[in-house]
Amino acid sequence: MASVTIRDVRKAFGSVEIIHGVNIDIEDGEFVILVGPSGCGKSTLLRMIAGLENITSGEIAIGNRVVNNVPPKERDIAMVFQNYALYPHMSVADNMAFSMMLRGADKAEIAQKVDRAATILGLLPLLDRFPRQLSGGQRQRVAMGRAIVRDPQVFLFDEPLSNLDAKLRVQMRSEIKELHQRLKTTTVYVTHDQIEAMTMADKIVVMHDGIVEQMGAPLDLYDRPNNLFVAGFIGSPAMNFVKGKIGTGGFHADGGFALPVGRAPAASDGKPVVYGLRPEHIRIDPQGVPAEVVVIEPTGSETQVVLRAGGQDIVAVFRERMSAKPGEMIPIAPTLAVAHLFDAENGQRLVA
Repeated sequence: MASVTIRDVRKAFGSVEIIHGVNIDIEDGEFVILVGPSGCGKSTLLRMIAGLENITSGEIAIGNRVVNNVPPKERDIAMVFQNYALYPHMSVADNMAFSMMLRGADKAEIAQKVDRAATILGLLPLLDRFPRQLSGGQRQRVAMGRAIVRDPQVFLFDEPLSNLDAKLRVQMRSEIKELHQRLKTTTVYVTHDQIEAMTMADKIVVMHDGIVEQMGAPLDLYDRPNNLFVAGFIGSPAMNFVKGKIGTGGFHADGGFALPVGRAPAASDGKPVVYGLRPEHIRIDPQGVPAEVVVIEPTGSETQVVLRAGGQDIVAVFRERMSAKPGEMIPIAPTLAVAHLFDAENGQRLVA
């Protein structure tokens, strides 16, 4: 196992720079997830750690060794790809053993390591099968087994669950997290799915347009987002953003209604701001703001409701069943302790 240090790393294709001076410290044994929308640079950064992309400038170190000019096969990493990348003409056992065979390991060591990995991943009954005879989840386990057999310092995962159906993704999330807890190998994982990031990571790195917007523990990012991008990206359903201004008595929305604020920044009267409120932090309150029910979406355990107040749509999530119908008015209020204020011009969080 080893730490991974990324210092002022930049990547340009021709004159177009797509990674802009990224700095990340990944501790030995840590599970770090790079998350962000398509095109934010997360997969490119992962490929630079792996040595599959050249670094334009900056420095990447694995352990105490700077690996900028070290070939991928000498970096002591193992990568699990989105499309599994299995050899179709080889059995499961041979796919898992292939990297050790290339190194010239003896047959007894290969058999022992393949058996260990297959036991961990529940692949023992499948060792004689070929990839075409496996389900998507089984193929992904084989790809993970091939990485485990190498016993690397660092695991790299590039959107490994994106080709699986929703139920299997949930199952595989748990299996990968359990695997990390068992092996304790430093892991860097790329996904665009913030639910994967929230449920699996020790630390999340939120990327956007080639920069790091925020990094930290999942619940830290959820509870205290630095800016509008992180606030809107982390959490499902997404945080509500209500535009307005700070004035006498609190926040005055553009639609003509008012919301309370816990502590407004100094000298902020008249300042354009965005009031951020997560759907689960909205409650029904007889003294609240009248809002029209637009859509009701029951999921069983909770009810998601799209509301409209002052011309602005607000999504709320209630644990209780809703008897209201579209077109009816219900009074809503925020849970003040978890409301957020952001600068409308630069998107930065206003209240610490």
